Amino acid sequence: MTPQFHPTLINGPFDDPGVYIDFLFERRALLFDLGEIGSLTPRKILRTSHIFISHTHVDHFIGFDHLVRICLGREKKLHLFGPPGFVDQVWHRLASYTWNLVQNYPTDFTIVASEVHPDGKALAAEFHCLKGFPPEGVTSYPVADGVILDEETFRIRTVFLDHKTPCLAFSLEEKNHVNIMKNRLDELGLPVGPWLAELKRAVLRGEPDDAPFRAWWHEKGMSRERQMPLRELKETVLRIVPGQKITYVTDTVYTPENAARIVELARGSDYLFIEATFLHEEADRAAEKYHLTAHQAGLLAREAEVGRVTPFHFSPKYKGMEELLRREMEEAFAG
Repeated sequence: MTPQFHPTLINGPFDDPGVYIDFLFERRALLFDLGEIGSLTPRKILRTSHIFISHTHVDHFIGFDHLVRICLGREKKLHLFGPPGFVDQVWHRLASYTWNLVQNYPTDFTIVASEVHPDGKALAAEFHCLKGFPPEGVTSYPVADGVILDEETFRIRTVFLDHKTPCLAFSLEEKNHVNIMKNRLDELGLPVGPWLAELKRAVLRGEPDDAPFRAWWHEKGMSRERQMPLRELKETVLRIVPGQKITYVTDTVYTPENAARIVELARGSDYLFIEATFLHEEADRAAEKYHLTAHQAGLLAREAEVGRVTPFHFSPKYKGMEELLRREMEEAFAG
């Protein structure tokens, strides 16, 4: 299976947290958290369509200004999600600048900010560059089962964690991964082409097996097509397997409630990015600071039965001792 999503840490483990998720087959990316993003090229930043902010401590949100600077003057709509109070915080950040000349731009860079609440409600507002970024179109909508973004091929789910302030953890869940078996296409006398992308979308939309599906292509300057039941194509030329799962957890204290939520969110993840801020010998200090130890991070990863775990957000006090944090986490993960 060729993975569609490629996640990487934005910075080193002692620097501002964040994960960049690149889409293999689209000119698109997502971000979990928005700390310092100077390591990302403008091209990578402009590929980003949605950003999910765990909370607005400075090391998780300081990259907002850099982001706006890169996107100004471009026809782009950017979606941001955060915890309660996030819409006002975005507004205040934008309102701290003078926008008296933005009417000269030929394009209208737009930010859509949404904040999620523990009661299952969300609040959203739009901010348009050409108007100087006042909040507009404020709406409220329900959030079911923590799903804050639901697209054709994937969804983003969130849970609330305690960091002495509401802090969000996120999981990207690919709905299914559809592979084309080219040898089976050849057996049916069907060529590759754009119709295969539509076939994948029909399957991911859950269209009925008995629905007719039209394959179309061009051959020797002529348009050709062939219609057959979706079931026949699914059973013959497609291989449908569970999709990827990528989970991001940071800035939370180890409590039974938080642990249960993390394990449920991360269960079966292919990738778990999780903070490992302190060594376990300083578990009391970690609890005071509302952070995890490396040992706790490894235990949570093991209980969630994840495929791969990547620790990050190490305390600067461990500079030069990175290997100790990694070893402690890996030993707990291995059990």
